[in-house]
Amino acid sequence: MKRLRILLTGASGQVGQALAQRLHGEELFTPTRSELNLEDSAAVLRYVDRTRPDLIINPAAYTAVDKAESEPAVAIAINAVAPRVLARAARHHGIGLIHFSTDYVFDGMQSEPYREDDLTAPLNIYGRSKRDGEIAVLEECDAAWILRTSWVYSAHGRNFLNTILQLAQQRRQLNIVADQWGAPTWARTIADVVARMLGDDGRMALHARMQHTRGVYHLSSRGATNWQQYACRIVEAMPAMGLQAQLSPAEVAPISSAAYPTPAQRPSNSRLCTDKLTRVFGITLPDWDQALDECLREMKQEMGQD
Repeated sequence: MKRLRILLTGASGQVGQALAQRLHGEELFTPTRSELNLEDSAAVLRYVDRTRPDLIINPAAYTAVDKAESEPAVAIAINAVAPRVLARAARHHGIGLIHFSTDYVFDGMQSEPYREDDLTAPLNIYGRSKRDGEIAVLEECDAAWILRTSWVYSAHGRNFLNTILQLAQQRRQLNIVADQWGAPTWARTIADVVARMLGDDGRMALHARMQHTRGVYHLSSRGATNWQQYACRIVEAMPAMGLQAQLSPAEVAPISSAAYPTPAQRPSNSRLCTDKLTRVFGITLPDWDQALDECLREMKQEMGQD
């Protein structure tokens, strides 16, 4: 089977890195920001015209949630305008587009996990820009999968996992929000799911299948936790990783969102129902704590603790 030519944006990010590793057998184009400026629509179109990929995967995003409140134009350019341009290019070339979105398109007010067809009502500019990106992709591309995920982490990069691992070695107490619920999702899990969704189809078969299954899918780990419980789980794992914490899980104190104000409001319920992904593709997501344990084991191996 001929390798797919895949344009992968944001390859230096958490999801992008995981995808590049998982899809290494394909012919990947992984432009840096200097090679492909997503804020330059004409440059994006020229790059797609020049590389002629069989598929576009777009995990690139403006993810500085609080900073977006003060620079909305940049968030909109990357999260809403660029996806429209990529979707338009994909349709022009007769190829599919996989675009990533977020739990932040919801307001978090309902008590049940959100389904794909639930009403979106983002609370902040980041969420609105991502919601507008979803709309743009569906308007412009007839062969698109939009994958909403939540609370993404990996062994590398800036994320909650690495922040807690660092702070727990420096401080004797942490105050962590306990009234926001969701599912931490390992970037590796996301990449594995994408690879399974792609299968081993060639360009034409994949495009036809993406047209047939076009739409939004929730891709996050199963189960749910809050940020404080998540932090406790990380601290508990540190001794087995050979890391010396300055505090115990009991010293990770729960606080309310009101006690930790941020420029951007966050949803209290970020749980996503993944039944549609299972129904359409036969893919069952792992529980969040099982995936976290696997990630921590790999981090321990990288640190030479085994």
